[in-house]
Amino acid sequence: MRRSFARLSTLMFALVAQTGAWAAEAQVAVAANFTEPIKAIAAVLEKTTGHTLKVSLGATGAFYTQIKNGAPFDVFLAADDERPALLEREGLTVPNTRFTYATGKLVLWSVDPARVDAQGDVLKSPALRKVSFANPKTAPYGAAAVQVMERMGLADALKPKLVQGESIGQAFNFVKTGNADVGFVAMAQVLQGGKLKEGSMWVIPQTHYDTIRQDAVLLKRGEQNEAAKALLKLLQSPNIKDLIRSYGYDL
Repeated sequence: MRRSFARLSTLMFALVAQTGAWAAEAQVAVAANFTEPIKAIAAVLEKTTGHTLKVSLGATGAFYTQIKNGAPFDVFLAADDERPALLEREGLTVPNTRFTYATGKLVLWSVDPARVDAQGDVLKSPALRKVSFANPKTAPYGAAAVQVMERMGLADALKPKLVQGESIGQAFNFVKTGNADVGFVAMAQVLQGGKLKEGSMWVIPQTHYDTIRQDAVLLKRGEQNEAAKALLKLLQSPNIKDLIRSYGYDL
């Protein structure tokens, strides 16, 4: 009995050690609009492969600069296709690993369920005090917000009311905390299970801004990282694509 128990304990120890050897961790730079989806995707990755992710959230432009300066990321999930393509041309990515994992949608959102109308006329209201948006130099969703205001002919009128966040995450928080009446945010930030979590929103027509094509790419540092490669593979699987769509993205 003791010998059998000893053999079983040895086998279990070997299996645990082996699993630990297989599992890896990837450092991932993720655009702030993708905060909620990446949480769910990381959980699926760990459950199905044992691999884990260390996720950093922020503005795409800021991540681009950090990666160029040697930041230790294995994968880059950007909010545009421009920066991953630049890194590719600069030799900082693994060839033939870049692909579009989502196409983003911009919305105007308020925590007040009666604040935002279906046409976005709230932007013309004299009662509107503060409007948040992300830094257009570093955040593609911020650049899209500027395009919306310009194409609606409201850029000058809204200029004194604007509150700028460094990322789309900060632009969202300005509205969430009441520091802005409304904000230009990603649809993914305000949906849960395909439905608006709270407040009111205007889904801005695609004609008002350029397509927000979001690309993923494997960085040179992650070339031998099994967790990084598994993440990129998972992002292209049918079930995960359905999950991404549930947050309001197109593919």
